[in-house]
Amino acid sequence: MKSALLAALALFSVPAAAQPPTHALPSWMTGAWEKTEGEKWADEFWTPPRAGIMIGASRSGNGDKLGFWEHMRIMRETDSTLAFWAIAGNQPAVRFAATKSGPEEIVFENAQHDYPQRIRYWRNGKTLMAEISLLDGSKSSRFSFEPMAGP
Repeated sequence: MKSALLAALALFSVPAAAQPPTHALPSWMTGAWEKTEGEKWADEFWTPPRAGIMIGASRSGNGDKLGFWEHMRIMRETDSTLAFWAIAGNQPAVRFAATKSGPEEIVFENAQHDYPQRIRYWRNGKTLMAEISLLDGSKSSRFSFEPMAGP
């Protein structure tokens, strides 16, 4: 009887750190977002979370010229972790693992990627903020997007 009780206690004393961290899908990113500075512009779009995935797209340019575009997804993977996948232009998909999240912030990292290695999104009131950088925070570029006005 005593050994059964000790075995049960040992079973429940498995440290929580052994479990992979779980992060919520960032529903606060949902919507159509834009940034305009003179002729320069950038758009970003995010679907609401559904079935463990959010699908995104972005594009930027100057006047009528497209400078950059990418497809993105934030998804719950089979091991319950959350990952950001980006396909920039015609490049292969790159995975960034969620490393930090809060009610209105999420950070994704990939130390093996050349640039960026860190992608951070957060809300500042009605503004969607984004920042890309190396892991140590250097070579950062910050973007602030306002809700898109419509057609």
